[in-house]
Amino acid sequence: MSAVEKLTNMQLELLKLFPYNLPEKQLAEIKDILAQYFAKSATEEMDRLWDEYNWDAETMESWSKEHLRK
Repeated sequence: MSAVEKLTNMQLELLKLFPYNLPEKQLAEIKDILAQYFAKSATEEMDRLWDEYNWDAETMESWSKEHLRK
């Protein structure tokens, strides 16, 4: 397996940006866009789980009191 085959499709797409030396402002904007995208995706998945499992405020309160360390 070659190094290219070990990269994800996202990594391969981002590598296409490497020939460009972007100003720091543009780089910061791209980072922000990526952060917003992944935050939105995480929020949508959490909303889906809340609906699927009928979680509510009591669920969150219960979780906050759990001790998960062994």
